[in-house]
Amino acid sequence: MASTFPETAISTERLLLRPFEEEDAPALAGTMDDEAVRCWTPVPHPYTEHHARTWIRTTAPEDRARGRGIAFAVTENLTQRLVGVVRLQQTDWRLRTTEAAFVTSPWARGEGYAPEALLGVAQWLFEDRGFERLELRTAAGNTAAQQVAQKTGCISEGVLRSAGTVRGGEPGDGTDEEVRTDLIVWSLLPEDLEIPAPRTPGRPADDRRATRI
Repeated sequence: MASTFPETAISTERLLLRPFEEEDAPALAGTMDDEAVRCWTPVPHPYTEHHARTWIRTTAPEDRARGRGIAFAVTENLTQRLVGVVRLQQTDWRLRTTEAAFVTSPWARGEGYAPEALLGVAQWLFEDRGFERLELRTAAGNTAAQQVAQKTGCISEGVLRSAGTVRGGEPGDGTDEEVRTDLIVWSLLPEDLEIPAPRTPGRPADDRRATRI
């Protein structure tokens, strides 16, 4: 199989995941300049439209072309607003594994969009691209990201001690000082998304799948 991801779009029940476009720059800048994003990610701060355009025009396309991964603009079907970003990185084409990172726009938090988007990407990876493992790494203090991993169905595998950095450790502390943090490793495998067996007549359905893509 090819060692680069194709440009593609993924549909879920409420979302469309698609390649980034130039017109997404203002919304992307607003998402990435959020205080919580600043705390848990290494993005520049302040994050401007110039940063967003450079990433859309150059960084993201180069990462895909070189086989490193792929970035999706996550948009809401009803409004076409930018819900956030799902990015695949650290891709190993021999082992068919990759790591997912995600960011949710402030206005869209608490709606279950991040697990829905990640599950859609996982189904695409496993069923269409033949991948065998999707990995997430969350900072030990980032409970919101840990909840997303759990809701997606990921399994916690352990802790990488002092393997990452965060800015100050908590949103709102007013500092850009980087401090070291443990990273929790999560994984999702194809068998974790197996379709449940047909239910016995008269018993309630137990179907926890995301919408098929």
